[in-house]
Amino acid sequence: MDATDHKALQREILLGFWKVHILLHAAEGPVVGQWMLRELRAHGYEVSPGTLYPLLHRMERLGWLCCDGPEGAGPKARRPLRATARGREVLGAALRQLGELRAEAGEAAGPEPGHGGRGTAAHCPDSGAGGPASLTDASVPPRPAAPAAPGLPGNRAPGAATIHSAPDFRDR
Repeated sequence: MDATDHKALQREILLGFWKVHILLHAAEGPVVGQWMLRELRAHGYEVSPGTLYPLLHRMERLGWLCCDGPEGAGPKARRPLRATARGREVLGAALRQLGELRAEAGEAAGPEPGHGGRGTAAHCPDSGAGGPASLTDASVPPRPAAPAAPGLPGNRAPGAATIHSAPDFRDR
């Protein structure tokens, strides 16, 4: 993948994953921007403060995050953010869709090209027949809904463990 494709991947596809990742941690406990920046980078996301902070503010305006810190502390003060009930609903919906996509991607890797695969890739000159372009065939039937995402508060069995422990932003 060249640099142009890599940059487009980060902005066009992975930006949505950043938001899911933020909501996941904010649902576990309060997070601050600097901790979230390091966390996203540790997972391979190329995010800068100039991208992250406006994203966090937008998620606040949407009602997905709220600030747990003191009001009027100044523009550079730490602002611990946590997921709201609405943010948890959005997270649950995103995780269900992700589960459905993962199940479908596993099935897509199944049949070999030319042996029962979906459609053809004749309309896409850079792909091989049966490759990823063939997955866009409009004749593919819809899938049943995926089960609720495990590990999300409200979607887990009684007594089940959470996905991660809550981050302690005060020591960072």
